[in-house]
Amino acid sequence: MALLGQGALAMWWEIAPDRRAEFEHWHTHEHFPERMRIPGFLRGSRWAAADGGEGFFVMYELQAYETLVSPAYLARLNAPSPWSTQMMPHHRNMVRSQCRLLESCGGGLSRHALTVRLSPAEGGEDRLRIYLRELARALTSRPGTTAGHLLQHQTPVIETTTEQKIRGGLDAVADWIFIVCGYERAALEALLQAELSDIALSAAGAREGALCGLYAHSHSNTSTDVG
Repeated sequence: MALLGQGALAMWWEIAPDRRAEFEHWHTHEHFPERMRIPGFLRGSRWAAADGGEGFFVMYELQAYETLVSPAYLARLNAPSPWSTQMMPHHRNMVRSQCRLLESCGGGLSRHALTVRLSPAEGGEDRLRIYLRELARALTSRPGTTAGHLLQHQTPVIETTTEQKIRGGLDAVADWIFIVCGYERAALEALLQAELSDIALSAAGAREGALCGLYAHSHSNTSTDVG
């Protein structure tokens, strides 16, 4: 098994505690169903910071990268609902990456997700991809882990959307994203001291300074879950 489709939209942001209850209500009962009705959107998943902090990780699995520039999706981005218009200014420190799927091994959902935002060093792209591909394969059968996925951001050629303007302009992006899924938090944390440590990633061809986050699964929908 693997992530659904060949494209993905990966996002990180923070929500203040006094807005969290309304955010999760809106995101679960309006925003996810709205997105899942767009042709090419196959599954959406939301993950909350495992330490109880303010961060969220959200991923949409897409039939193809080109879904991100489809007329149906752009129409939604340029006509947000009144509730979306109210909620989007509260998405702090938004990182939003429109991605092609490079590698995917194992299922897309589990109790925990570890995200690693990184970039290859000069001349290290092929070596880093091989390293992460082999790690992804290994993670499908290790105790505590279930999957590994590698995404690469590619900026689509589109005008700034209404939703981006509401959030204050262009969003930050992550270059490469490695996602580990697993049912044991400790197994994911151990990777940060081993194969996904700064030392190991640098040796494998990555630039220094990867950003890591550990999240717990909160909610998911597929396109067949909504009417």
